[in-house]
Amino acid sequence: MSEPTRSERTRATILDAAAEVMHAKGMAHATTKEIARVAGYSEATLYKHFADKTELLLAVLAHRFPPFISSLIAMQDQVGQGSVHDHLVALSVDAVAFYRHGSPMLGSLFSEPVMLQRHRDGLRQREAGPMAANRLLASYLTAEQERGRLPSQIDAEAVAALLLGACFQRGFFEAFLNEPEQFPPLEDFARDLVSSLRIDA
Repeated sequence: MSEPTRSERTRATILDAAAEVMHAKGMAHATTKEIARVAGYSEATLYKHFADKTELLLAVLAHRFPPFISSLIAMQDQVGQGSVHDHLVALSVDAVAFYRHGSPMLGSLFSEPVMLQRHRDGLRQREAGPMAANRLLASYLTAEQERGRLPSQIDAEAVAALLLGACFQRGFFEAFLNEPEQFPPLEDFARDLVSSLRIDA
């Protein structure tokens, strides 16, 4: 495996700094100036690697959060392979961890309406955002239906919404309460959740 280039090392350092600042201050107060300072670079260097704060956020979500986004993308290549039930259980575990990690920092955006709207606009331009996860999961479920591995009467969009909604709720509750002993083991939660949706394939 080749050594990372200088550009790749710089990008990785910026991502680490952005994740650190976002975790400490929340999205609303994680300015590019502060991220650049923590990374040890100028803001100009930051903008050589990321077009704007939204692009930087999406990169942090993809590469410095628990691997929910990458798991969703990988599922598109797992159609027809393995157990649908097992794929969804693994995804649910990743989703709860992702939402638990992200809820505190992303929630801060709601205290800054102008910044929130700017962030919405940036996500819309990239066809990204929270609903993208539902679309990706629904796409996977539909593909499995087309292969005959899931019943045709299942509403893929509804199942995606129910599964990810339950994962978001548990992740948010865990972050808010900070009392993990109140919750059943995550693997048990994930298996029970998927089974409740009658996904047995």
